[in-house]
This record gives sequence, C-alpha cells and structure tokens, in this order.
Amino acid sequence: MVTDSAQPLKVSVSKPHKILAVRKLKTLNQRTNTAGFVRLALHLVLLGVSGFLWGSLSGWLQLPALLIYGIGLAMMFCPTHECVHRTAFANPKINDVVAWWTGFLSFYNSTFYRQYHKWHHRYTQIAGKDPELDDPNPETLGQYLWRLSGIPWWRDKIIGHLKVALGKVDDCYFLPESSHADVIRSTRLQLAAYLSVTFISSALGHPWLIVIYWLLPLAVGQPFLRFVLIAEHMGCTNNNNPLTNTRTTLTLWPVRFLMWNMPYHAEHHMYPSIPFHALPSAHQSLRAYFTRVDSGYVGVNRAIIAGLD
Repeated sequence: MVTDSAQPLKVSVSKPHKILAVRKLKTLNQRTNTAGFVRLALHLVLLGVSGFLWGSLSGWLQLPALLIYGIGLAMMFCPTHECVHRTAFANPKINDVVAWWTGFLSFYNSTFYRQYHKWHHRYTQIAGKDPELDDPNPETLGQYLWRLSGIPWWRDKIIGHLKVALGKVDDCYFLPESSHADVIRSTRLQLAAYLSVTFISSALGHPWLIVIYWLLPLAVGQPFLRFVLIAEHMGCTNNNNPLTNTRTTLTLWPVRFLMWNMPYHAEHHMYPSIPFHALPSAHQSLRAYFTRVDSGYVGVNRAIIAGLD
C-alpha cells in the first residue's frame, strides 16, 4: 500500500505494528551475530588503519588521517546505540559487552545510556519527558554552531559522568531506582579504565598517548557526529506520532556504514526491534508512511539553519 510521503496514512500511533505484516516484521527482526561482528570488525579496521596513519605520517598528510580516525572514533557511538537496543548481535551478552567498550571509546556509558535512550523512545519529542529535549534545540545560528562544536557535549559528558560516579543520580528521572547501583558501578569502572590507560601509558614513557589517540581525535570527530544527530528529530513534530516526529535521511553509503544505518531513523523509531542490517529493507516497506524522508545531511542542515532566527 503506497501513499504520498507528505500525507502519511492515518495509522494509530499506539499500534504502529499494524503497518507491517507480522510475517514481514518477523523476517526483519532476525538477529545475527555474523552481521554484527562483520560491521564491528570493519569499523575497527578503519580505526586501526587511520589511527596508524595519523600516528606515523608527517606534515599535511596527517590531517586526512586524523579526520577519518576522529570521525570513526566519534561514530563508535553508533554501535553503542545498536547494542543498547540489543539488536546488533543475536546474543544479549555480546550486545552488552560491545556496547560498554564502544561506549568507552566514544565517551558514552552504555549502562546509563540504555536507560536514557529507553526513555527517549518511550516519550519521543514529548517536552518534559523526552530526555533529549532537556537540551533545547538551537534557535539561533550561534546556538546551532555552539551545538555542532561539540563543546556542550564534552561539558555535559564530563559533568554527567562525574556526578554519576559520585552517586548523584536522584535527579536523573529516567533512571529507575533498580538501575542506580549498576549505572554507578559501570560509570566508576569506565572512569577508572581511563585513568588506568593514562597511568600505564605514562609509566611506559608515553604520557600524551590518550590525548593524541583519543581526546584530540574524538574532539575532531564530534562536530561531524553532532551534524548528523541533529537531523534525527529537529524540525519534526513535537508529539507522539512516529510517522511525523522522526526524520530519515537518505545519505551516502560511507555515512550509513559508519552510522550502522542510523540514518534510517524513522524506521528505527517505528520498530526499534529491527536490527541495523535490516533497516534498509524496512525503509523500502515504510518510507511512504513518513512525512520526513529527506535527502542528504547537508540539505537537512541547510533547512535547519534557514529556520533559525
């Protein structure tokens, strides 16, 4: 059944599963360890090669290597996101382990993020309930550029991790009390791991290792991650209608690869159970139902900028 994408069918937002036939959804929901390991291995190979070139080349040749390495490192958030949903791999424990370590690389704590993101899916675009809206969308060009700089992200992550590590989680309304101990323990372990890497590298005569191979590249890559993430919901409706409150962005294969198919974001929000490798197929079945299927992140961001004061 096909309709004009600008006028989605009147489907009950409380029963989005009615759009896909049960048999089709069951097929799309098939999870496999193979797809997850192949994508993760290729992502890590990209990091390894670009990181080696960043550390071994000299002069201007370092810059493209640093750029690719930094973007790949920041995009480690994407497997964290997939594994938090426990859809990247068929084995739940593998999802949890990979989520933690890719979160470690991208400066996210997967145990905390799982609860945060669960609330985001439950209350997408609902002010006062969706934790992503706790950071207001930019209203001016200055605020937009400030968001894309990554500086607010670094500030919030550093302060947030430290607060959680100190056990100050009562103001995190999206964290159920039953999760507090696990979230605090996981965050403390992650911060201890960063300190351990710093101490060991310093003891081995490489005190700037974590700066050269982690902090600096991640800072370089963050604006690119902010650039694509801002397109997911900004400019969409502020209600609980999954047909209109999330955007899918049609983009180039390298971007889809690094983002683990997160550009198919409306499909993901409609059916979070569909693993990353099946989202392109889901897009073919669902795209006609969404109001926001846009071409290219550059075009989306231009439209966002045009709507600013």
